[in-house]
Amino acid sequence: MKNYYMYIFLLYMLILCVCIIYCTNSDDAFIIGEYTNAHRLPGIRPDYTDTVIPPNIAPLNFLVEEHGTHYYVNIYSSNGDSIEVFSKTPKIVIPIDSWKKLLNLNHGQNLYFDICVKDKNGEWTQFDKIKNMIAEDEIDGYLVYRYIRVQYNFSKNLSIHQRNIQNFDKSVILNNRSFEYGCLNCHTFLNNNPDNMFIHIRGKPYGSGMLLIQNGKITNLETRTKFGSRPAAYSSWHPSGRLIVFSFNKVTQFFHTERMATRDGLDLDSGLAFFDVESKSIKYKSVLSARNRLETFPTWSPDGKYLYFCSAPMLWPPDSDDIPPDRYEENRYDLMRISYDIEKDELGELETVLSAKETGLCILEPRISPDGRFLLFCMSTYGAFPTLNPTSDLYLMDLKTGDYSPLAGNSDKSESWHSWSSNSRWFVFSSKRGDGLFSKPYFCYIDANGKTYKPFVLPQKDPTYYDSFYKIYQLPELIIKPISVKYKDLIRAIYSPNRIEGQTSATPQKTPVTPAQKSNNKLNLWKIR
Repeated sequence: MKNYYMYIFLLYMLILCVCIIYCTNSDDAFIIGEYTNAHRLPGIRPDYTDTVIPPNIAPLNFLVEEHGTHYYVNIYSSNGDSIEVFSKTPKIVIPIDSWKKLLNLNHGQNLYFDICVKDKNGEWTQFDKIKNMIAEDEIDGYLVYRYIRVQYNFSKNLSIHQRNIQNFDKSVILNNRSFEYGCLNCHTFLNNNPDNMFIHIRGKPYGSGMLLIQNGKITNLETRTKFGSRPAAYSSWHPSGRLIVFSFNKVTQFFHTERMATRDGLDLDSGLAFFDVESKSIKYKSVLSARNRLETFPTWSPDGKYLYFCSAPMLWPPDSDDIPPDRYEENRYDLMRISYDIEKDELGELETVLSAKETGLCILEPRISPDGRFLLFCMSTYGAFPTLNPTSDLYLMDLKTGDYSPLAGNSDKSESWHSWSSNSRWFVFSSKRGDGLFSKPYFCYIDANGKTYKPFVLPQKDPTYYDSFYKIYQLPELIIKPISVKYKDLIRAIYSPNRIEGQTSATPQKTPVTPAQKSNNKLNLWKIR
């Protein structure tokens, strides 16, 4: 009998606890009576205010940064039913189905958030409405990026992920725990399509290779040759899919003692090479690997007729052991291009698109919009690593006129790696805005005339997600559909002894090219600007 009463007592207590929890956390509708007007916008985090969003983006869940006991948000536009959110915490989580329906009905319309907060005295305050705009143009629905710890001396738990930015689904593409914590980086896609892509891997015992993925088939390639001991690094597909150009870099790091961002990077030596996808051969072009220059960050024009890249004079002896070498703060890259005929495999003349001498800054990471109209790039005070330089900002050049200007949405922290959506109306970039340490992906709308709008951070299901996530988002790349290759197949390719050696079809002569030779072929377009 005692056991029976004990059972009844425990059951009663369990029901009581459930009721207490429900009453405490229930977000059932509540009545808003009289209220006062704050005559100002509410504080919300992340900052989803006065911006332009894609019609296919995930809900912009946010935290109301106003003290209160109850929160009410009404979300509406010109067409369709409004969305009401009632919450007893500052977290505002928007129902995804209602959100999708509202955005789909209102392409090109304004989107409004009305926010009311009830304080501990039972009085309601209404804030000025938040206004955003829903763009006509969608964004590519998937984002691929690398997670890396902020610590400089650990390579554990590096991983490449893909996120469906139309909702909150996320999956792991590859984690270095599966191959003894080697490095993995520089995921690169052909025309925003993951059917053709590659990932670089590094480290013992599986060597340094490139996982080339072509319509589900994975090939592990060795990109080092007897003429080039460093593996492929920054890379770009030719739009035809027939070849890849990559840089080979001698990278090191060092540390400052008198600034907030202590870590810095240095590219001591670099050049460019071509990889023929069909023959699996590596071609060195002496004009792109000069002894007295540093060439890096290649990218193709959308028509495949021009190769753009960054080039700087080597200001130190090639065999220097000084880290950092003298004059490293004078290390500034020019933006170059060279014509290319893929049928004849012939390069044209080098042309200076924009020089460090003209800007007084270092030009890095050029990427051209798929429609060929705009060139997005970084400029900073010096060096080859914008993400490590707090002065790095994004700039946009109109390739019709040669005019360029900084983005209005730059912050006082580092802005770096960027990628275009396939329709040329959106781009994503890495930014350390806020804390100055953790890079996060931000999206920015650009209209047909080149006007850019306020960037916004990648939405998360939990609006406080970034407060406790202590990893860096690196190399954000937009793609049109999810990566379909399986994790286990990538690992099998890494473990496989059947690695294909890249055959060298031409010996690099590393013929010196003087700065004068390069500057004499400057584009007329930029001469008259």
